[in-house]
Amino acid sequence: MDAPLHAEPLDVPAEVALVAIDMEKYSQISEAKMAAARCDVDDIVATVLADCGLPDPQELPGGYKDSGDGAILLFSPAMLTRLVDPLMGQLNAALTRYERQRLASSPILRLRASVHVGPLSLPDHRGDAINDTARLLDCQAIRQALSAAKDSGAFLAAALSEIVYQRTVRAGRTPDLGPHHFLEATARVSGKSGFEQPCRIHVPGLTGTAVRPYLADALAPTAAAASTPQPIDGPATPARSSGGTFQFHGQVSDATIADRIETVRIDRRHR
Repeated sequence: MDAPLHAEPLDVPAEVALVAIDMEKYSQISEAKMAAARCDVDDIVATVLADCGLPDPQELPGGYKDSGDGAILLFSPAMLTRLVDPLMGQLNAALTRYERQRLASSPILRLRASVHVGPLSLPDHRGDAINDTARLLDCQAIRQALSAAKDSGAFLAAALSEIVYQRTVRAGRTPDLGPHHFLEATARVSGKSGFEQPCRIHVPGLTGTAVRPYLADALAPTAAAASTPQPIDGPATPARSSGGTFQFHGQVSDATIADRIETVRIDRRHR
């Protein structure tokens, strides 16, 4: 969408979709290998973008902002869904292939990624949208989720802003990703006490339930979500004990119990 011919200072800029990426432990790579590692990441990202039918932001005016150990990429907001699905899955797959072919002398490439959408002034990149994208990328939740990625053999952890999640996953526009692939969390950044926003954490190949134990800021599931069977982690299973109490082998809430248990009958024949 073209900018107005006579934009006023208080006019809201046009929306853009943003993807930020960051290399894990880039500062720990020896200086002699930094350029090669960063070049490998750039090549991987460029290839995956093309495979997803997305343009190369470096070829668009104001579409690319280098951050040293990563970059912030700008796209049309109409492309928002593709930035979630299939981009995240294909980016993780490309990093997995790289790991299989990686020379022993080359560093392991793991990435954090964040996806956001909002108004942004171009080409100077002024606005909250780019700041929030960078803070999502740096939040404690996504750093903790990267540990889940390592333990599962993945090489990517992503954080979606709530508005991105609602417009894409919640709206049913991501055919290969459903709500159970995401974990609701709160994004907080050390040293940024004024920043606290809801977000959705995603590790390709894992459900949100599988990522939950790694996050300190994961939110408790709602009653509706808790009572819905999940593809991997099924609903809690009640078991009778001799003491007249119930043991639940799984995480449940009072609302879940109230919804599931209507009548309790005690069989005294075996007493």
